[in-house]
Amino acid sequence: MSLQIRIKYFNKDIIKLNKIDQGDWIDLRAAEDVKLCKDEFKLIPLGVAMELPDGYEAHIVPRSSTFKKWGIIETNSMGVVDESYKGDNDQWLFPAYAMRDTEIKKNDRICQFRIMKKMENVDLIEVEALNNKDRNGFGSTGHQ
Repeated sequence: MSLQIRIKYFNKDIIKLNKIDQGDWIDLRAAEDVKLCKDEFKLIPLGVAMELPDGYEAHIVPRSSTFKKWGIIETNSMGVVDESYKGDNDQWLFPAYAMRDTEIKKNDRICQFRIMKKMENVDLIEVEALNNKDRNGFGSTGHQ
């Protein structure tokens, strides 16, 4: 059985979302035309609000072509929308930083999302030592 997600569109001109057979991500589109100058930041409206199922969250990341096409990066690397962000005015946004002057048109596919189960409850237990073998430092696979 598939998850059912209620979705509200903020604009009738936005192309409706759909899940393609290949891959686990669903493309999101700019809900309006946006002009950004180099070094400018803007929250780009994505034209949707969703009611995610209890125990799930959405992860939003740029598409692989986003930087090449428009020269923008997502300022927080990955957006997380939790299940409580589901009000009628809780429109999803893409926090964009422009590395060059750029223009994004309404319905351009600028990012993508997937639905993930939330992390289960975790108990953090403080210890003096972990007693495991070191891997030779951060950024190392343990091989030289």
